[in-house]
Amino acid sequence: MDHQRNQPVPTTASEPVSRRGVLRAATVSAAAVGTAGLLAGPASAAPAGHSHGRRRVPTDRISIQLYTVRDQLAADLPGTLAALRRIGYRRVEHAGFVGRTAAQFRAALDAAGLRSTSGHVGIPQPFDAATWERALADANVVGSKKIVHPYFGRDAQGRPIRDPAVYRALARDLNQAGRLAERAGLDFGYHNHQLEFVPLTNGSTGFEILAGQTDPRLVHFELDLYWTWRGAHDPVDVIQANRGRIRQVHVKDLDVEGGFADLGDGVIDFGRIFAHEREAGIEEYIVERDDAGTPPRAPADALDTARVGFDYLASLRY
Repeated sequence: MDHQRNQPVPTTASEPVSRRGVLRAATVSAAAVGTAGLLAGPASAAPAGHSHGRRRVPTDRISIQLYTVRDQLAADLPGTLAALRRIGYRRVEHAGFVGRTAAQFRAALDAAGLRSTSGHVGIPQPFDAATWERALADANVVGSKKIVHPYFGRDAQGRPIRDPAVYRALARDLNQAGRLAERAGLDFGYHNHQLEFVPLTNGSTGFEILAGQTDPRLVHFELDLYWTWRGAHDPVDVIQANRGRIRQVHVKDLDVEGGFADLGDGVIDFGRIFAHEREAGIEEYIVERDDAGTPPRAPADALDTARVGFDYLASLRY
């Protein structure tokens, strides 16, 4: 996902991506991990290519970020949820309640045989405890175990934030949010984009500040693998620098032009990343594609993306 719901922030899903920019990012990453690590060939061959491995993604830990099927959900909430259940999903991550109350949304999930184990909800900015506590109460109504802040990194003019003080202030807010979430019986996480990896004026990155100045007991990371690559960082390096804190991953593929792809049609070697799952602490593998149902694709195509994603993760060996 690449924008915060119900918050007046710029979105990035429609931004044009130049080949030069992607190749520059790929070059930086490949220099650190070797070209084969980044451009491992079309991942459509991955199930066969990784068949020698004995490890696999547990199917009961495969989820889908419902932003992927947002247009289908808006048109037919019960039918879309039922379709996800038929594909094999048991859990989902919500991105709002599609115009329903938390209780109504929970009823729709229950009817479909699904659980929303996680949800994307932005913390108030400036931070307001009462507003956040209402969001936590909704999360408990829905039955979530985790609640995740989905977006940060642009200033009022839409430019990447480069002031370290802004990230330090966000880290303080995340700690407050995590403390209240813990009291409500929820795990609190932070979801990244490429913006957290933009160099700041002091030479660090926003991600480094957030990792260093948030309490590991209160704030974990939901690492978006696509956006991490787009930020010219190898997810394996991020995992190794933040052992035990990467409890969720957004599994999203990168095509050769730098855009989105269904899992297995892009260039990311997910098996190589998941080989570090224990080191990371991964508890959920969440399928997502930001443009799954937007032109030139049709809304119904998002369900194809959901099916391909589930099948890919269920068949992956590493």
